[in-house]
Amino acid sequence: MAIEAGQTLLQYRLIEQIGEGGMGVVWKAKDTTLDREVGIKFLPAGFSADPERLARFEREAKVLASLSHPNIAGIYGLHEVPSPRRWTRTAALHRDGIRRWRRPRRAT
Repeated sequence: MAIEAGQTLLQYRLIEQIGEGGMGVVWKAKDTTLDREVGIKFLPAGFSADPERLARFEREAKVLASLSHPNIAGIYGLHEVPSPRRWTRTAALHRDGIRRWRRPRRAT
């Protein structure tokens, strides 16, 4: 399944890709039911057939869902779409916040 802006998954409309890393691609999306912005992280397509990667993605989602900290995005759902492709839903993520998280830290 190709992921593109304007696509709808459940009640979430994808707006734009805002990040990418080794464990996934993050999209800004709109929850059309609650009328709010959320972040959606997709597991890379190539990992969907790898049981170890799937287990790691699910562990990451469960650990993050158990935490509550202003510098950690909360996880509010773990879903699978018909390709199969796994994804998590987070609270609203903003591009400035992602840039801030990715800034190198100075040595103290």
